[in-house]
Amino acid sequence: MPAPVNQGENIRSLAIENNDATQALLDRDAQVFFHQTLSTPVFNAITRAEGAYIYDGSGKKYLDLHGNGVHTVGYQNPGVIQAIQQQIAENLTFAPRRFTNEPAVELAEKLLSIAPEGLTRVLFCPGGSEAIEMAVMLAKLYTGKWKTLSYYGTFHGAGFQAVSLGADAHFREGLGPVIPGAIHLELPDYYRNPWGWTDQQQIDDEYLRHLRTQIEFNPDIAALISEPIFYNSTVPTRYYWEQVQQLCKAHGILLIFDEIYTAFGRTGKMFASEHFVTPDIIVVGKGFGGGIVPYAGIIGREELNVLEHKSIGHYTHEKNPLCAAVARAVIEEVEQKELVAHARELGQYFKAGLLKLQADFPIIGNVSGLGLNLAVDLVKDRQTKTRAIEEANQLMGFCMERGISFKLIQGNILNLKPSLVVTKEEVDWVLEVLKNGLTSL
Repeated sequence: MPAPVNQGENIRSLAIENNDATQALLDRDAQVFFHQTLSTPVFNAITRAEGAYIYDGSGKKYLDLHGNGVHTVGYQNPGVIQAIQQQIAENLTFAPRRFTNEPAVELAEKLLSIAPEGLTRVLFCPGGSEAIEMAVMLAKLYTGKWKTLSYYGTFHGAGFQAVSLGADAHFREGLGPVIPGAIHLELPDYYRNPWGWTDQQQIDDEYLRHLRTQIEFNPDIAALISEPIFYNSTVPTRYYWEQVQQLCKAHGILLIFDEIYTAFGRTGKMFASEHFVTPDIIVVGKGFGGGIVPYAGIIGREELNVLEHKSIGHYTHEKNPLCAAVARAVIEEVEQKELVAHARELGQYFKAGLLKLQADFPIIGNVSGLGLNLAVDLVKDRQTKTRAIEEANQLMGFCMERGISFKLIQGNILNLKPSLVVTKEEVDWVLEVLKNGLTSL
């Protein structure tokens, strides 16, 4: 994803009227947690989360269009809750390493049954950062190489390997040397590319030329890692990823797709990879834990299963039966409620509504995304494409006051990623509030 803007002060300045109990909790929070941008101090407190909504201390509810990506099947999903209760009732909530258990094996089998063809092995871990570590370690050990290719401004997690891959100054500054061998590329940009081009293949070919140059001068590259659809909802072309995959195969480089945010239906397919190509490894997380437990993992090709003498995922909760039961319930909810088709169809409707707003409001420079993975880029001028940061913050405040919560990317891009259980009526409401907010700017 693009480098995050320090939104701490902007968020805390929103017109949220907290009651005394909430303010007291915020004060206590600020006294006990290490302060860090984007999470502490905070501007409000959540007392309940259910379905597509979160609720604050005053009882006000917000349609959550962010959810840190964990709200795929909705908060407090009944199927997921039932799976937890059943697993606890069976007195099996942990399994030490060197032992297996039925829920973990069932989850692995279920995940492989829905994975893109050719991916036949899995490994689980507590969170997305750890899953990224496992994927890159596997690539380095398998290939015998030590360098990586990734994209400037992306975010793949908080560990040193993940921070190195992301090349985001916000997370790297002051740490000194991080992981060596991390080479970075520019994200394909069809809206703000430096040449002012609009032809997508021409744009792709120029970015691919940069990639070829890096590969030519760096023979020790083990893996290229990227989100298949970038976090600002830029959708690369199928041609781009096909060419990238061909280059990787020709030079013995593994292609890793970070689907921590996009897996399990968000883009209108079970995996975003299915819009493009099947990589060597897919990383999953966030929604995998049903918005209740942290859980993540990797899915890879059979030929990568050659490291019996190494431990790349030696985590205490690798095969946690409670987490496994939750993750399996998530997949079953997506299947049974047909949330992939729902995300595809409602996403098309949502995007069409955003494009209509773009036609009516010049401040909307670009609308991007697939499924329920959308973004609106606000600009001061469509010719210069100058980011309308102040206006974006005003619009975010307008929507928050009316019960709609979302995140800003790069200060001016509305990041619209609701739970997959969101309804058409709720999307209509979002579009109406956005229209009113844009009119008020």
